[in-house]
Amino acid sequence: MRLTGLALAAALIGAAAPAPVPPSPIPPSPINAAMTGDLSPVHDPVMIKQGDTFYVYGTGKDKGSGRFVTARASKDLIHWTLLGGLFDDVPAWGKEAVPGTKDFWAPDVHYFNGRYYLYYALSTFGSNRSAIGLATSPTLDPASPDYRWTDQGLVVMSTSKDDFNAIDPNHFIDAQGRHWLSLGSFWSGIKLFALNPKTGKLLAPDEKPISLARRLAPAGAAAPIEAPYLFSHGGWYYLLASYDYCCKGVNSTYYTVVGRSKDVRGPYLGEDGSRMLDGQGTVILKADLQEQQRFRGPGHSAYLSDGGTDYIVYHAYDKDHGGAPTLRISPIHWTADGWPRAAL
Repeated sequence: MRLTGLALAAALIGAAAPAPVPPSPIPPSPINAAMTGDLSPVHDPVMIKQGDTFYVYGTGKDKGSGRFVTARASKDLIHWTLLGGLFDDVPAWGKEAVPGTKDFWAPDVHYFNGRYYLYYALSTFGSNRSAIGLATSPTLDPASPDYRWTDQGLVVMSTSKDDFNAIDPNHFIDAQGRHWLSLGSFWSGIKLFALNPKTGKLLAPDEKPISLARRLAPAGAAAPIEAPYLFSHGGWYYLLASYDYCCKGVNSTYYTVVGRSKDVRGPYLGEDGSRMLDGQGTVILKADLQEQQRFRGPGHSAYLSDGGTDYIVYHAYDKDHGGAPTLRISPIHWTADGWPRAAL
């Protein structure tokens, strides 16, 4: 597959393209080597900032509290402290909707309507009987008297009758103020649903998904794609997605691909014009799988812009520590023609 390339970009974008986005004056320095504290185990991280504090949420159960969805905090992106977990148990509606579910997967957190909205997935491995749920809180600070997560119930569900898998949610607000939820894993790929901006749930009960990205595979073969994340920059919409396999420790082959579009509904193209609907795009994160490479399978990526610097946050498997999933944060440098580069 063509996953990188620059030669066709100008011709494919065309004369109507906007002026190039100026690159960062000085490429930001890598920070992964400086990070300390509670960096592992972190799986499927998403990062958000409230006040002067960065928070990272991820899949998993906190061993200390026994609660689900782990939370970490930092004032400087370098020193990280584990805060514990958010939820005591899967809500009753979730256990009924997805029999056998025992954990919350892939949290996604955003602030709008004066509250923090946390989307999460409920599923079991290998099944597309899955559901996206929603919880809200007035604050992210566990020390605040207002701190509390209230479950708001089901957002969207998939069953064996559907051609998609309702996991790995990501909320996004476009330039017109419209709210969207991207999601998906394997099956027919990444989907987009319109949301009601007042509730954060589907705009209509029978809302139909829009296809954003997929992997092409022979009949009966797996098509590994998941973990969508939408963000905007310089008048473009960008879509991150993870290709190949996570969750295999040092044998994980996960990597992150990016495409962009002028329409949030796509099509999303790589630098060479290749389509994410054809399983292509441009690689932004990929481990060198040579034996000396310490961090393997970088993926399930999210994005945060803060103070003039953009970041991609993700997990990778640490070969030096038994393949433990580990928090990684890379500043982004923008090329003159508006493509992100991760400062690893």
